[in-house]
Amino acid sequence: MTKQGTKDHLAGTARHHEGNRQGRRDLLRRCATLGLGLGASGLAGLLPPRPAPRFISSAQASTEPDADPHEDLLRWLRDVGRGFRGSRLRMVTEATPPSLVINRLVAEEFTPATGIDVQIELLPLERAFQRTSLDLAGRTARYDIYYLDQSWIALFAEDMIDPREKYDSTPDLAFPNYDWDDFLPALTRGISMYQGRMVGIPFDVPLFIMFYRQDLLADLGLAVPQTLADYAAVIEAVQAAKAPRVYGSTGQMKSGHYSLNCEWTAWLWAHGGSVFDAQGRFSGGDAQGLEGLDYMMRLRRSMPSQVDDWTWDGQAQSLLQGVSAVTLTWAEIFPATDDPAQSRVVGLMDAAPPPWPDRLRPPGECGYGEIPNIGHQGGSALALSRFSNNIDAAWVFLQWATCAEVQARASLLGGGASPTRASVFDDPRIRAAAQVKAGTTRHFAAVRQTMERG
Repeated sequence: MTKQGTKDHLAGTARHHEGNRQGRRDLLRRCATLGLGLGASGLAGLLPPRPAPRFISSAQASTEPDADPHEDLLRWLRDVGRGFRGSRLRMVTEATPPSLVINRLVAEEFTPATGIDVQIELLPLERAFQRTSLDLAGRTARYDIYYLDQSWIALFAEDMIDPREKYDSTPDLAFPNYDWDDFLPALTRGISMYQGRMVGIPFDVPLFIMFYRQDLLADLGLAVPQTLADYAAVIEAVQAAKAPRVYGSTGQMKSGHYSLNCEWTAWLWAHGGSVFDAQGRFSGGDAQGLEGLDYMMRLRRSMPSQVDDWTWDGQAQSLLQGVSAVTLTWAEIFPATDDPAQSRVVGLMDAAPPPWPDRLRPPGECGYGEIPNIGHQGGSALALSRFSNNIDAAWVFLQWATCAEVQARASLLGGGASPTRASVFDDPRIRAAAQVKAGTTRHFAAVRQTMERG
């Protein structure tokens, strides 16, 4: 099937789904026939690889006193926006923490400074995919900016303008000191590139880090796990000493839900396995795959029985209730553990990179662009449509939304959402927020280490 044929098939699938003539599972099945949903982190595609935004609500409501825009940024927006006043842009995106913050800052900062109206549609990931597929299959130019999950990059690459080429070709619109090298290289490779060409600009990075109860480990004389063997042994030690008041770990293992896939693939990859081999055949049942499955089921014995009914929502709630001692899960949940309005473990939880495996299967031995990584490093890019009727105005918006200053504020106001720029981790405001409070960035060191290992 040609790439255009693939898009037409997806557009038809999306129309059926939009018309409520098929379920989500059928949507995934039909897309799977095209090898979709298997992005750079494996099965990272069509359902949201992150917890629900309500777990960061307190941070979204935060009003950091030093989170105001830099005057240089406002000056550039006023200057470059003069030629585009009255323009209207549309963007379709998943409702992620940084997307929610960008939507807020558009109204507070971008539109007042530039006169450019931006309508942002915030949707569940599968609906964002449907809208994107329909728009690009028909080249209707309904949207100017797209949120592209990494697993969609190859499919839509030819429909997007290379942002680095755009930056170089329109110096009069270029954001001063935008600094492309500031984006973490592993993220750029995994999220934004296709066949040596940049398709979009890194925007967010949902990933797994390790949460652990420092008080419980100290009480039992246990060290923070460094290896897979350590990880299982510590969990089992806590289980033996503390259950059922506190379990060794907790999970997101609801049958039929994408959360179970996320749980499984982390341990599959950690044991040297992959979902598919280089020929595109399922390889999860090979020796390494079975080893990873056995390991996951070993951990399962030290979890509450309810994990079989929990997605990431239930897992997150169990963490906030103090049910678990050590867990590998989404970094975006961590700030809620320091929020007294939501958490019973304020100041007791700490963060570290995942226990690192002895081996990871090289991407060249995997299919569909799969990059095994215990950190489950997913992610998305913001991309500029080549069919847009307002390319230059959209380019101004895209630079603003992904510049270091806005990324830093998105990380402060968006519940500690994973930033994609090195400078954001070193920003004084980010460092100052690394304390026990709602919206903490105490986990950012673990996030960065996990990213850089990817």
